[in-house]
Amino acid sequence: MNKHIFSSILRLLAVTVPVLAGSSAGAQDSSDIEAVRRTVSLSEVVIRSDLNVPKFLQRIRNDTSYYKAFKNLHVLGFTSLNFIQMSDKKGRPVASLQSRTRQNRDANCRTMDILEEKTTGDFYDRNHAFNYYTAQLYAAFFFTTGRVCGETNIVKGAEHKLEGKKGLEKNKEQLKMLFFNPGKKIPGIPFIGDKLDVFDEAITRLYDYSIDTADLYGQPCFIFRIQRKADLSQSERGDIVFDNITTWFNEKTFDIVGRNYDLSYKAGVYDFDVHMQVEMQQFGEYIVPHVLRYSGNWHLLFKGRERGIFTATLFDFKKP
Repeated sequence: MNKHIFSSILRLLAVTVPVLAGSSAGAQDSSDIEAVRRTVSLSEVVIRSDLNVPKFLQRIRNDTSYYKAFKNLHVLGFTSLNFIQMSDKKGRPVASLQSRTRQNRDANCRTMDILEEKTTGDFYDRNHAFNYYTAQLYAAFFFTTGRVCGETNIVKGAEHKLEGKKGLEKNKEQLKMLFFNPGKKIPGIPFIGDKLDVFDEAITRLYDYSIDTADLYGQPCFIFRIQRKADLSQSERGDIVFDNITTWFNEKTFDIVGRNYDLSYKAGVYDFDVHMQVEMQQFGEYIVPHVLRYSGNWHLLFKGRERGIFTATLFDFKKP
């Protein structure tokens, strides 16, 4: 595969998987939090709960539990049921993969066994490489190639940085930053790098923010919802990327229990419309992703439109 093309695709795929997390403290940070606090809608239950809203919002923006949950996957064994399907413009399947894989963790290293696999259509090329970039995105998160050693689940000091990185490594870092840090601007993503910060005081007027309560998977949760306003002009719509981010936080620990998010954007060289759902579960002292669902439709200049869905179901976790 042409590396230049793959670099462009990674930049595009980076906009498919956001998460609220990490931000540096400071005057601008406080100003942004205050801008959201002034507009956030609170349910009667939340009002009666005496929730410290500014502290809650700051905690959300600085959250690392979601990042920690995915890093936990690098230090545990688990089984994964994998389903990926690509469709044509009429929604008819043209290629798919169904498999069961097992990640093994031993001697500070992880490897992966393919226990079962069935494919249809042109899912692989003649060299058994993925024919679709959606599959490459999936593999980057849930498949292990070869033997990977020396990893930890430590979050502190593991901030994502672009300095000193070029080409594919820089693109991968952008992908990680967008997945774990949408509360921050990300340099180098064409047209949208400065439109990703849902806490930025300059764009809070384009969103509705709300806090409510509800149970999710049997856990009492605070629900924090960021929803783009319904009456935005076309120009205003072009100033944002996220249509919705809804997060369930455990009321006691404030760990993330689940998250749904929707993104869409149209530019001259690409467009995308992506939806994702993530469910977490507790495994001993670890919080881990349990189910991840993706539905995406995107197009890159000079490449065909790609329509795909995938589901990852992780279970049977084992400590090393």
